[in-house]
Amino acid sequence: MLNFYQIVKDNLSFNRFQFRETVCLEYTCPIDAEQIGIFSRNDYLVHVLSGKKTYKTVNGEWTLEPGQTLYLKKGAEIIHQYFDDEYCMLGFFLSDKLIKETYEEVRGNMSLSTSKDPLEFTATEVQASNYLDGFFHSMLSYFRGINRPPDQILVLKLKELLLSLMSSDPLLAAYFNSLADDTKPSLHRIMEQNFCFNLKLEDYADLCHCSLSTFKREFQQHFNESPGKWLLKRRVHHAAHLISNTNLNITQIAFESGFEDLSHFSRAFKKIMGTAPTEYKKMALLA
Repeated sequence: MLNFYQIVKDNLSFNRFQFRETVCLEYTCPIDAEQIGIFSRNDYLVHVLSGKKTYKTVNGEWTLEPGQTLYLKKGAEIIHQYFDDEYCMLGFFLSDKLIKETYEEVRGNMSLSTSKDPLEFTATEVQASNYLDGFFHSMLSYFRGINRPPDQILVLKLKELLLSLMSSDPLLAAYFNSLADDTKPSLHRIMEQNFCFNLKLEDYADLCHCSLSTFKREFQQHFNESPGKWLLKRRVHHAAHLISNTNLNITQIAFESGFEDLSHFSRAFKKIMGTAPTEYKKMALLA
C-alpha cells in the first residue's frame, strides 16, 4: 500500500504548504490505476474540486464528487478511481499535535457538542457550509499564488478549519476531545480499524506513531501475542464472518480480509477454523 502522507510530504511538484507535521496541498492525482490502497499516519480532510473518487475503509465507503468533503482518520483505505474527468482535490493532513493544540485553546470557551461516540468511525462526510466554502476558496488563492503565506497565517488558517469542523460536527468535536486527552494513537483502535489491509508491521508502527521495536513490545503487552499471529487470526475470523454473512465469493473474501494470496488464505483458514473456506461456506448455508 502507498504511504499517501509521505508521498505528499516529500513531493515538491504539488502545490503544497507544510507546517511541522501538518501538510496541505492542491492535488491532481497522477496515478492511473483503477484501484489503489493508501494509508496515512495523519488524519486528513479531502475536498473535491473536480472528478470523482470512492474511498473505502473497514466500515464503509464514500463516493465524492465536486464540492463534497470527507474527513478520514489516520489509517488505510482502498480508493476506486474514475477517469471521466480529472480528479483534483484540496487535502489537509492534520497532525495530532495541531488538533490537540487547537482544541485546548477553545475547550471551556466554546459551546461544543461532544455527545456522539467518536471511537468507531473511520471516515465521515463533512456537510457543506458557508464557512467551509469560504475557507476552501481562500486556500485556493494561496495554493495558486506565487508566494508562500507566512507560517503565522498558515497556522491561523488551519486552526480556522479545525474550529469550523468542531463547531459544526458533533462527531468530530467528540473525536477531537478524545485526541486531546490521549498521549498517542490507540494501538487497539489502529489495529481493529486496519487489520484487513495488507500493511507491513512498519506501517502499523507508523500509524501508532512509534518505532517498530516499541510497536512490537507494546503490541505483545496489549494482546499477549505477536502482531503477526494476531493479524493472521483476526483476518481469518473476519473472513469467516464475511462467508457467513455476505454473498461475496471466496476470492473476494480473501482480498477483503487482507490476504493477497488465495492459497495462503486457504491454508491459514483451515488451520485456524478447522475446515477449508469452501466447506465452511457450505456449512454456513445449511445453518
